[in-house]
Amino acid sequence: MRFTIFQDSRIGRRKSNQDRIAYSYSREALLMLVADGMGGHQHGEIAAGIAARSLVESFQREARPTLDDPLRFLRNGLHAAHNAILDFAFDRYLPDAPRTTIVACVVQHGCAWWAHAGDSRLYVLRDAGIVAGTRDHSRVQMLLDQGLLDAESAENHPERNRIYSCLGGDTMPQIDYSRRFALRPGDLILLCSDGIWGPLGDAGMLAGLAHGDVLETAPALMERAEKLGGTYCDNLSMVAMRWQDSDTPAADSVSTDELARDRFTTRMEGFGAHATAEGEFSDEDIERAIDEINEAIRKLSNQGPK
Repeated sequence: MRFTIFQDSRIGRRKSNQDRIAYSYSREALLMLVADGMGGHQHGEIAAGIAARSLVESFQREARPTLDDPLRFLRNGLHAAHNAILDFAFDRYLPDAPRTTIVACVVQHGCAWWAHAGDSRLYVLRDAGIVAGTRDHSRVQMLLDQGLLDAESAENHPERNRIYSCLGGDTMPQIDYSRRFALRPGDLILLCSDGIWGPLGDAGMLAGLAHGDVLETAPALMERAEKLGGTYCDNLSMVAMRWQDSDTPAADSVSTDELARDRFTTRMEGFGAHATAEGEFSDEDIERAIDEINEAIRKLSNQGPK
Protein backbone atom coordinates (compact mmCIF):
# COMPACT_ATOMS: atom_id res chain seq x y z
CA MET A 1 0.00 0.00 0.00
CA ARG A 2 1.03 3.58 -0.55
CA PHE A 3 -0.75 6.58 0.93
CA THR A 4 -0.22 9.95 2.59
CA ILE A 5 -1.83 10.42 5.99
CA PHE A 6 -2.37 13.33 8.37
CA GLN A 7 -3.96 13.43 11.80
CA ASP A 8 -4.32 16.03 14.52
CA SER A 9 -6.54 16.80 17.51
CA ARG A 10 -6.90 20.23 19.11
CA ILE A 11 -8.67 21.44 22.23
CA GLY A 12 -10.33 24.47 20.59
CA ARG A 13 -11.86 26.77 23.23
CA ARG A 14 -12.95 23.97 25.55
CA LYS A 15 -11.48 23.17 28.98
CA SER A 16 -10.34 19.71 27.90
CA ASN A 17 -10.04 17.61 24.75
CA GLN A 18 -12.50 14.72 24.82
CA ASP A 19 -11.67 13.56 21.28
CA ARG A 20 -9.46 10.52 20.67
CA ILE A 21 -8.10 9.67 17.22
CA ALA A 22 -5.78 7.03 15.81
CA TYR A 23 -4.50 5.20 12.80
CA SER A 24 -2.71 1.88 12.64
CA TYR A 25 -1.47 -0.07 9.66
CA SER A 26 0.05 -3.43 8.85
CA ARG A 27 1.70 -4.28 5.57
CA GLU A 28 -1.66 -4.75 3.84
CA ALA A 29 -4.37 -3.11 5.96
CA LEU A 30 -5.03 0.34 7.46
CA LEU A 31 -7.38 1.36 10.28
CA MET A 32 -8.39 5.00 10.93
CA LEU A 33 -10.78 6.28 13.59
CA VAL A 34 -12.15 9.38 15.31
CA ALA A 35 -14.02 9.12 18.64
CA ASP A 36 -15.66 12.24 20.09
CA GLY A 37 -16.45 11.89 23.80
CA MET A 38 -19.84 13.40 24.55
CA GLY A 39 -19.26 16.37 26.82
CA GLY A 40 -22.87 16.49 27.99
CA HIS A 41 -22.28 13.23 29.85
CA GLN A 42 -19.73 12.46 32.54
CA HIS A 43 -16.34 11.09 31.43
CA GLY A 44 -16.87 11.38 27.66
CA GLU A 45 -13.09 11.28 27.19
CA ILE A 46 -13.02 7.91 28.98
CA ALA A 47 -15.56 6.45 26.55
CA ALA A 48 -13.63 7.82 23.56
CA GLY A 49 -10.35 6.49 24.92
CA ILE A 50 -11.73 3.02 25.58
CA ALA A 51 -13.35 2.86 22.13
CA ALA A 52 -10.19 3.97 20.32
CA ARG A 53 -7.78 1.73 22.24
CA SER A 54 -10.09 -1.26 22.06
CA LEU A 55 -10.52 -1.00 18.29
CA VAL A 56 -6.79 -0.46 17.63
CA GLU A 57 -5.85 -3.45 19.78
CA SER A 58 -8.43 -5.62 18.01
CA PHE A 59 -6.96 -4.53 14.68
CA GLN A 60 -3.44 -5.44 15.79
CA ARG A 61 -4.61 -8.89 16.88
CA GLU A 62 -6.44 -9.66 13.65
CA ALA A 63 -4.64 -7.89 10.78
CA ARG A 64 -1.83 -10.40 10.20
CA PRO A 65 -1.31 -8.74 7.78
CA THR A 66 -4.92 -8.59 6.46
CA LEU A 67 -8.33 -8.83 8.07
CA ASP A 68 -10.36 -11.88 7.12
CA ASP A 69 -13.49 -9.76 6.76
CA PRO A 70 -13.18 -5.97 7.23
CA LEU A 71 -16.92 -5.41 7.67
CA ARG A 72 -17.19 -8.14 10.28
CA PHE A 73 -14.14 -6.68 12.04
CA LEU A 74 -15.85 -3.28 12.27
CA ARG A 75 -19.11 -4.81 13.47
CA ASN A 76 -17.48 -6.95 16.15
CA GLY A 77 -14.99 -4.26 17.13
CA LEU A 78 -17.53 -1.48 17.64
CA HIS A 79 -19.91 -3.68 19.61
CA ALA A 80 -16.99 -4.89 21.74
CA ALA A 81 -15.99 -1.27 22.35
CA HIS A 82 -19.56 -0.42 23.40
CA ASN A 83 -19.59 -3.31 25.85
CA ALA A 84 -16.15 -2.35 27.15
CA ILE A 85 -17.46 1.10 28.04
CA LEU A 86 -20.43 -0.43 29.88
CA ASP A 87 -18.11 -2.82 31.74
CA PHE A 88 -15.89 0.07 32.76
CA ALA A 89 -18.87 1.96 34.19
CA PHE A 90 -20.23 -1.12 35.97
CA ASP A 91 -16.90 -2.10 37.55
CA ARG A 92 -16.38 1.43 38.87
CA TYR A 93 -19.96 1.97 40.07
CA LEU A 94 -20.55 4.94 37.80
CA PRO A 95 -24.17 6.13 37.88
CA ASP A 96 -24.24 6.40 34.08
CA ALA A 97 -21.99 4.89 31.41
CA PRO A 98 -19.91 7.49 29.55
CA ARG A 99 -20.65 8.00 25.86
CA THR A 100 -18.82 8.70 22.63
CA THR A 101 -19.52 9.04 18.94
CA ILE A 102 -17.21 7.14 16.63
CA VAL A 103 -16.35 6.78 12.95
CA ALA A 104 -13.89 4.11 11.82
CA CYS A 105 -12.57 3.05 8.42
CA VAL A 106 -10.57 0.06 7.18
CA VAL A 107 -8.62 0.12 3.91
CA GLN A 108 -7.45 -3.17 2.44
CA HIS A 109 -6.77 -4.48 -1.08
CA GLY A 110 -7.50 -1.05 -2.56
CA CYS A 111 -10.97 -0.84 -1.02
CA ALA A 112 -12.48 0.93 1.98
CA TRP A 113 -15.15 -0.07 4.50
CA TRP A 114 -16.43 2.21 7.24
CA ALA A 115 -18.88 2.37 10.13
CA HIS A 116 -20.14 5.07 12.47
CA ALA A 117 -22.39 5.93 15.38
CA GLY A 118 -23.34 9.54 16.06
CA ASP A 119 -22.22 12.63 14.19
CA SER A 120 -18.50 12.09 13.70
CA ARG A 121 -18.22 11.98 9.93
CA LEU A 122 -16.41 10.33 7.05
CA TYR A 123 -16.10 11.90 3.60
CA VAL A 124 -14.64 10.42 0.42
CA LEU A 125 -13.41 13.16 -1.95
CA ARG A 126 -12.71 12.47 -5.62
CA ASP A 127 -12.23 14.83 -8.57
CA ALA A 128 -13.29 17.93 -6.59
CA GLY A 129 -16.49 16.29 -5.34
CA ILE A 130 -17.81 14.35 -2.36
CA VAL A 131 -18.62 10.88 -3.70
CA ALA A 132 -19.45 8.99 -0.49
CA GLY A 133 -19.81 9.54 3.23
CA THR A 134 -21.75 9.02 6.43
CA ARG A 135 -25.14 10.38 7.50
CA ASP A 136 -25.39 11.77 11.02
CA HIS A 137 -27.45 10.00 13.65
CA SER A 138 -28.93 13.31 14.73
CA ARG A 139 -32.25 15.04 15.24
CA VAL A 140 -31.41 17.57 12.54
CA GLN A 141 -30.56 14.86 9.99
CA MET A 142 -33.91 13.20 10.70
CA LEU A 143 -35.70 16.49 10.02
CA LEU A 144 -33.73 16.92 6.79
CA ASP A 145 -34.60 13.39 5.66
CA GLN A 146 -38.28 14.05 6.37
CA GLY A 147 -38.24 17.29 4.38
CA LEU A 148 -39.08 19.34 7.47
CA LEU A 149 -35.85 21.31 7.38
CA ASP A 150 -33.62 22.69 4.63
CA ALA A 151 -29.84 22.64 4.58
CA GLU A 152 -29.51 26.33 5.36
CA SER A 153 -31.75 26.11 8.43
CA ALA A 154 -29.94 22.98 9.60
CA GLU A 155 -26.62 24.81 9.91
CA ASN A 156 -27.87 26.92 12.85
CA HIS A 157 -30.58 24.69 14.25
CA PRO A 158 -30.65 24.71 18.09
CA GLU A 159 -30.73 20.88 18.17
CA ARG A 160 -27.90 20.36 15.67
CA ASN A 161 -25.78 18.58 18.33
CA ARG A 162 -28.57 16.32 19.59
CA ILE A 163 -27.70 12.77 18.52
CA TYR A 164 -29.52 9.50 19.05
CA SER A 165 -26.75 6.92 18.64
CA CYS A 166 -23.40 6.50 20.36
CA LEU A 167 -21.19 3.95 22.06
CA GLY A 168 -21.83 3.67 25.79
CA GLY A 169 -24.94 5.00 27.48
CA ASP A 170 -27.99 2.95 28.36
CA THR A 171 -29.22 1.87 24.91
CA MET A 172 -27.75 -0.26 22.14
CA PRO A 173 -26.13 1.92 19.48
CA GLN A 174 -27.38 2.21 15.95
CA ILE A 175 -24.27 1.61 13.85
CA ASP A 176 -24.34 2.15 10.09
CA TYR A 177 -21.96 0.26 7.81
CA SER A 178 -20.82 1.04 4.29
CA ARG A 179 -20.53 -1.33 1.39
CA ARG A 180 -17.11 -2.10 -0.05
CA PHE A 181 -15.87 1.06 -1.75
CA ALA A 182 -13.21 0.72 -4.45
CA LEU A 183 -10.57 3.45 -4.20
CA ARG A 184 -8.89 5.24 -7.09
CA PRO A 185 -5.48 6.93 -7.04
CA GLY A 186 -5.90 10.41 -5.60
CA ASP A 187 -9.02 9.65 -3.55
CA LEU A 188 -9.05 11.31 -0.14
CA ILE A 189 -10.74 9.77 2.90
CA LEU A 190 -11.47 12.22 5.72
CA LEU A 191 -12.68 11.32 9.21
CA CYS A 192 -13.50 14.19 11.56
CA SER A 193 -15.40 15.32 14.63
CA ASP A 194 -18.12 17.98 14.54
CA GLY A 195 -15.60 20.59 15.64
CA ILE A 196 -14.30 20.42 12.05
CA TRP A 197 -17.38 19.98 9.87
CA GLY A 198 -19.67 22.13 12.02
CA PRO A 199 -18.07 25.53 11.26
CA LEU A 200 -17.13 24.65 7.68
CA GLY A 201 -20.02 22.66 6.24
CA ASP A 202 -19.64 20.27 3.33
CA ALA A 203 -18.72 23.05 0.91
CA GLY A 204 -15.93 24.29 3.17
CA MET A 205 -14.58 20.79 3.66
CA LEU A 206 -14.52 20.20 -0.07
CA ALA A 207 -12.94 23.54 -0.91
CA GLY A 208 -10.20 23.03 1.66
CA LEU A 209 -9.17 19.48 0.76
CA ALA A 210 -10.10 18.78 -2.86
CA HIS A 211 -6.68 19.70 -4.23
CA GLY A 212 -3.12 19.87 -2.99
CA ASP A 213 -0.86 18.01 -0.59
CA VAL A 214 -2.97 16.74 2.31
CA LEU A 215 -0.09 17.41 4.70
CA GLU A 216 -0.50 21.11 3.87
CA THR A 217 -4.23 21.45 3.18
CA ALA A 218 -5.45 19.49 6.23
CA PRO A 219 -3.76 21.65 8.91
CA ALA A 220 -4.86 24.78 7.04
CA LEU A 221 -8.43 23.48 7.10
CA MET A 222 -8.20 22.91 10.85
CA GLU A 223 -6.95 26.46 11.33
CA ARG A 224 -9.92 27.79 9.38
CA ALA A 225 -12.42 25.66 11.32
CA GLU A 226 -10.92 26.81 14.63
CA LYS A 227 -11.11 30.45 13.57
CA LEU A 228 -14.72 30.12 12.40
CA GLY A 229 -15.62 28.26 15.59
CA GLY A 230 -14.86 31.42 17.52
CA THR A 231 -15.33 31.74 21.26
CA TYR A 232 -17.25 28.47 21.55
CA CYS A 233 -15.00 26.40 19.28
CA ASP A 234 -15.35 22.69 20.05
CA ASN A 235 -12.53 20.15 20.09
CA LEU A 236 -11.27 19.64 16.53
CA SER A 237 -10.05 16.25 15.34
CA MET A 238 -9.20 14.89 11.92
CA VAL A 239 -7.62 11.92 10.17
CA ALA A 240 -7.12 12.47 6.43
CA MET A 241 -5.63 9.91 4.02
CA ARG A 242 -4.79 10.40 0.33
CA TRP A 243 -4.73 7.09 -1.55
CA GLN A 244 -1.96 7.03 -4.12
CA ASP A 245 -0.80 5.13 -7.15
CA SER A 246 2.41 3.33 -6.24
CA ASP A 247 3.85 4.22 -9.65
CA THR A 248 3.74 7.95 -8.87
CA PRO A 249 4.59 8.30 -5.17
CA ALA A 250 4.25 11.71 -3.58
CA ALA A 251 6.74 13.20 -1.17
CA ASP A 252 6.20 12.11 2.45
CA SER A 253 3.95 9.24 1.42
CA VAL A 254 3.88 5.97 3.37
CA SER A 255 4.82 2.70 1.72
CA THR A 256 4.06 -0.47 3.65
CA ASP A 257 5.87 -2.83 1.27
CA GLU A 258 8.87 -3.31 3.56
CA LEU A 259 6.84 -3.76 6.76
CA ALA A 260 7.12 -7.24 8.26
CA ARG A 261 3.94 -9.34 8.31
CA ASP A 262 3.59 -9.17 12.09
CA ARG A 263 4.53 -5.50 12.55
CA PHE A 264 2.34 -2.40 12.86
CA THR A 265 2.79 1.33 12.78
CA THR A 266 0.37 3.17 15.05
CA ARG A 267 -0.23 6.78 15.98
CA MET A 268 -2.78 7.93 18.54
CA GLU A 269 -3.75 11.50 19.49
CA GLY A 270 -5.53 12.98 22.47
CA PHE A 271 -4.27 10.44 25.00
CA GLY A 272 -2.50 12.82 27.34
CA ALA A 273 -2.63 12.21 31.09
CA HIS A 274 -5.87 13.05 32.88
CA ALA A 275 -6.12 14.66 36.27
CA THR A 276 -6.74 12.10 38.99
CA ALA A 277 -8.91 14.10 41.35
CA GLU A 278 -11.80 12.33 43.04
CA GLY A 279 -14.18 10.91 40.44
CA GLU A 280 -11.67 11.10 37.56
CA PHE A 281 -9.55 8.41 35.90
CA SER A 282 -6.09 8.33 34.40
CA ASP A 283 -4.97 6.74 31.13
CA GLU A 284 -3.53 3.94 33.26
CA ASP A 285 -7.03 3.23 34.56
CA ILE A 286 -8.31 2.98 31.00
CA GLU A 287 -5.43 0.74 29.95
CA ARG A 288 -6.05 -1.61 32.86
CA ALA A 289 -9.74 -1.78 32.03
CA ILE A 290 -9.04 -2.59 28.38
CA ASP A 291 -6.46 -5.21 29.37
CA GLU A 292 -9.08 -6.88 31.57
CA ILE A 293 -11.65 -6.81 28.77
CA ASN A 294 -9.20 -8.13 26.17
CA GLU A 295 -8.16 -10.94 28.48
CA ALA A 296 -11.79 -11.92 28.93
CA ILE A 297 -12.28 -11.88 25.14
CA ARG A 298 -9.19 -14.05 24.62
CA LYS A 299 -10.42 -16.58 27.19
CA LEU A 300 -13.81 -16.80 25.50
CA SER A 301 -12.15 -17.20 22.09
CA ASN A 302 -9.93 -20.01 23.38
CA GLN A 303 -12.92 -21.88 24.74
CA GLY A 304 -14.36 -22.18 21.27
CA PRO A 305 -17.99 -23.00 20.46
CA LYS A 306 -19.94 -25.08 22.95
